[in-house]
Amino acid sequence: MIIVNAFFAALGQMGDPRFRKVLYLGVGLTILLLIAAYSGFLWLINWLVGEEATLPWIGEVAWLNDLVSWSSILLMMVLSVFLMVPVASAITSMFLDEVAQAVEDRHYPALPPVPGLPFLDALWDTLGFLGIIILANLLALVLYAFFPPFAPFIFWGMNGFLLGREYFTLAAMRRVGREGARELRRRHMPTIWMAGTLMAIPLSIPLVNLLIPILGAATFTHIYHAVSGR
Repeated sequence: MIIVNAFFAALGQMGDPRFRKVLYLGVGLTILLLIAAYSGFLWLINWLVGEEATLPWIGEVAWLNDLVSWSSILLMMVLSVFLMVPVASAITSMFLDEVAQAVEDRHYPALPPVPGLPFLDALWDTLGFLGIIILANLLALVLYAFFPPFAPFIFWGMNGFLLGREYFTLAAMRRVGREGARELRRRHMPTIWMAGTLMAIPLSIPLVNLLIPILGAATFTHIYHAVSGR
């Protein structure tokens, strides 16, 4: 019931201008990061292959570089399906404080103000979360290959745990600090994991997945206030 109430409360606020601002920032930075990653990958392929290459029994071929370059586009498109989710979610988490403040201004106006999280601290948390979630999703590719029928469930369960853990911690940390957030998370982990999994499922849907990090940030702010008794 906590999750359902939190979700619909967050959904009702999706038109908030501050939500839209974070959405535009998150999507824009995500696209730039993916373009930069692809450019770096393409440069590496060109550097390794070169303009010409020598193949056994064939000799020198000049078209191999173009073939590898076009193949890399297909590879990055496939990888972006998996990486768009963690990258967009991690970048959005850097601006979660603004989403949480918008939620509290509307639904919990009696609460005292909280000091804003310094940008460098938010950036450091975001980079740490980004590294963990990308590494976890890359390692999960091995499990997908060995257990194809269970791939969606592995994806949802793993990302649900990571997203729920991170988003709840960031929402709670604003009010009770890291230790208080860790204690609340430990006591309510089943609820947090379930909410994170429900957040991860629609992340598999193109375009819809761009809205989910904002909706998730707002939902976990409501969940924090529900489980903390506020």
